[in-house]
Amino acid sequence: MRASGVLMHITSLASPYGVGTMGKEAYEFVDFLERARQKYWQVLPIGPTGFGDSPYSSYSTYAGNPIFIDFDLLVEDKILKKSDFNRIKWSKNEEHADFEYIYGKKIKVLKLAANNFLKDTPKEYEKFKMKNSFWLDDYALFMAIKNSKKGKSWLLWEEDYKKRDKKTLNDFAKKHEEDLEFWKVIQFIFYKQWNKLKSYANKKEILIIGDLPIYVATDSVDVWSNPKQFKLNENLEPVWVAGCPPDAFSEDGQLWGNPIYDWDFMKKNKYKWWISRMKYAKSMYDVVRIDHFRGFAGYYEIPYGDKNAKGGHWEKGPGFDLFKAIFEKCGKDGVIAEDLGFLDKDVLRLLKKTGFPGMKLLQFAFDTRDGGAYRPHSYIANSVAYTGTHDNEPVMGWFKNAKKADVKRTVTYFNLTKREGYNWGMMRGVWSSVSDLAIVQAQDLFGLGNEARMNLPSTVGKHNWSWRAKKGVFTDELADKLAGLMELYGRCEIRD
Repeated sequence: MRASGVLMHITSLASPYGVGTMGKEAYEFVDFLERARQKYWQVLPIGPTGFGDSPYSSYSTYAGNPIFIDFDLLVEDKILKKSDFNRIKWSKNEEHADFEYIYGKKIKVLKLAANNFLKDTPKEYEKFKMKNSFWLDDYALFMAIKNSKKGKSWLLWEEDYKKRDKKTLNDFAKKHEEDLEFWKVIQFIFYKQWNKLKSYANKKEILIIGDLPIYVATDSVDVWSNPKQFKLNENLEPVWVAGCPPDAFSEDGQLWGNPIYDWDFMKKNKYKWWISRMKYAKSMYDVVRIDHFRGFAGYYEIPYGDKNAKGGHWEKGPGFDLFKAIFEKCGKDGVIAEDLGFLDKDVLRLLKKTGFPGMKLLQFAFDTRDGGAYRPHSYIANSVAYTGTHDNEPVMGWFKNAKKADVKRTVTYFNLTKREGYNWGMMRGVWSSVSDLAIVQAQDLFGLGNEARMNLPSTVGKHNWSWRAKKGVFTDELADKLAGLMELYGRCEIRD
């Protein structure tokens, strides 16, 4: 069935507390999607973020970000009182989140909530800890140690902590039992709120598309607790790190800095680490978007310590062997492959063999250097059409900064008019395409420019990831306009 959705990260929702949460505004957004005849809500990774606040650089591939926890829901659960947080100044800017400022204040309130919670813990909490012990114990220990060392990367910890000496870790855990329990309580609260929100969305027939980054952060519990899964030296430092080679868009390429997987070891271990990760993601979301899919066919690795990506080289990835193992344990439905970037025959063969729908990005379609494969007339049904992703400019920002020849070609192709709004013409471009699914950025619904851009790749800036929607912008009028267009383009059931 043809369908459509909106890309809107949780942090971008309006909120009186400086950043979007899983509270009232999230439920109102689901209601908006339902009225607008949308079927999908796409979010970015929801893990706890580290340096640079990037959702793609998380301390854990399993844990949820405490910043999403909604205090008003904790008042309903009688874990907090309004007076515990309503006098705090949360927001400096209605349209941008200051994560560092908010996080420090939020953790203080969450510590109070955790103390209140632990006075009378429900049976569900013990069940949660047992069910999730395979990741939760290490995560709580990792965060407690990190906090005791003032946030230092685990690569800078003392040798016994860094290399996980059993006695050292056991002694620390006994001494800091309350700290470990705090991080476990916070995860229980996070998942209680997440599951409730997801259940509400699903009852409204809205499906959640979640994002699974191909790589994990170096400074993460994933690497610290599973060093054999990665190409590390004897000092546990990465030998190679991930990125993209130089191209027409970037002279230095992209240096991401994530450690490279030891695919030989993973294969010998029957890809258990990846199977566990995928199984968990599928339990969290209705659909999983695998980021940087081309890295499974062939990946670009750069020597650790290099200042840019120029000195890297290509290596062969695990290919279909990995997905065959995943399919056997997790099934093959409910996956989107982010197949953007340099695509060689190996990538195209792998995509075809998995059967995953790939992505068609409209902003790539009219670049005079390339783009033919991204123009709507060349799409296939088994694909997901996007106006842009979190790494792209909003449509109106693209029109402002693109080459004049590219803009002219786009205007001609879609017969765009300023009266309608170029953003609406571009969105019609993906809705009218043959792609089974079409996703638009929330920013494009409002015709916002680069002031609302979510991320500028290969940069660490204060405005990256921080955009927030103004309160009240998701109106019934906008929803009804979208609903009419969904009927026009056959992306919903026709009403009598």
